[in-house]
Amino acid sequence: MKAIISTGYGSAEVLQVQEVRMPLPKENEVLIKIYAASVTRAGSMMRTGKPYIGRLFLGLLKPKNPIPGTGFAGVVESVGNGVRSFKVGDRVFGESLENYGTQAEYLCLPEDGIITTLPNNMTFEEAAPVCDGALTSINFLKELAEIKPGQKVLINGASGSLGTSAVQLAKYYGAEVTGICSTQNMELVKSLGADHVIDYTKQNFSKNDQTYDIIYDTIGKLSFSACKSSLTEKGMYISPVLGMPLLFQMLWTSIFGSKKAKFAATGLKPVAELKSLFKEVKEIIETGKLKSIIDKSYPLEQVGNAHRYIDKGHKRGNVVLVMEHKSHKRPIAKPQLNNSESA
Repeated sequence: MKAIISTGYGSAEVLQVQEVRMPLPKENEVLIKIYAASVTRAGSMMRTGKPYIGRLFLGLLKPKNPIPGTGFAGVVESVGNGVRSFKVGDRVFGESLENYGTQAEYLCLPEDGIITTLPNNMTFEEAAPVCDGALTSINFLKELAEIKPGQKVLINGASGSLGTSAVQLAKYYGAEVTGICSTQNMELVKSLGADHVIDYTKQNFSKNDQTYDIIYDTIGKLSFSACKSSLTEKGMYISPVLGMPLLFQMLWTSIFGSKKAKFAATGLKPVAELKSLFKEVKEIIETGKLKSIIDKSYPLEQVGNAHRYIDKGHKRGNVVLVMEHKSHKRPIAKPQLNNSESA
């Protein structure tokens, strides 16, 4: 089968398409024919091996798991003898947390992993990035910040993968949502349900005399210090981008003050908890209240172009790789947005 191989750490050129042996499912595993896989900002950071502390987990000199990718969508090709939850032909989507490996034509996963059947109202391309975006955002908003109806939520990076899902989820939970993005993406963020949109190129949110119960910094460009005056008395700053400043702020605010700074590594949560959140995400998708925004789709062979596009920092929603299998051609869903490279 064809797969993307990370030959080392560095620029997009370290990613190469190679022929590798197709995996065989163990007794409790399903073999999935992959039709779409997510390409993310986090994946781009892992490709570079920076920050260097991440190499303690990823591999010191080169990735210990050579096939990258976490989010996927595809069809069950075969199942192990002990599998009871899935059958051949099931359309599925989910996330590979331990060994990655979704940027390939086939993938094996345990049936009790982060995998479920595809919602009827989603294409493969739309489903592949759900776990990278919506699953992370529901963990931050519902579990970490304990979002409640009527709260005021500010989302920085509202037009990105995490941001587009966060706007929709916050509205679903009854919050008053303000999104921060650039001029070019204001209409997109409004269309997702944001009550207010701030153009960061023209306005500084901290100068608008508004306070928020939750500030969700999806891209890690702000800081607790910069947001503190914009938080309510018991407000919370949350971000999935961990650095030394946020780590210090987490420790400090856990002891002092009523305003908090928090981080969570969604992928390190117990699988049972992730599966419960994943189930809720799927249910929200099926109601029509949550959709994936697809900016660009690339063939597997153009993974380098996908990473170079993400590295520019201007993607709108999600970027996916699509696989065309000789035995089963299917049309690729058209991107829902134009090819603007605006932030």
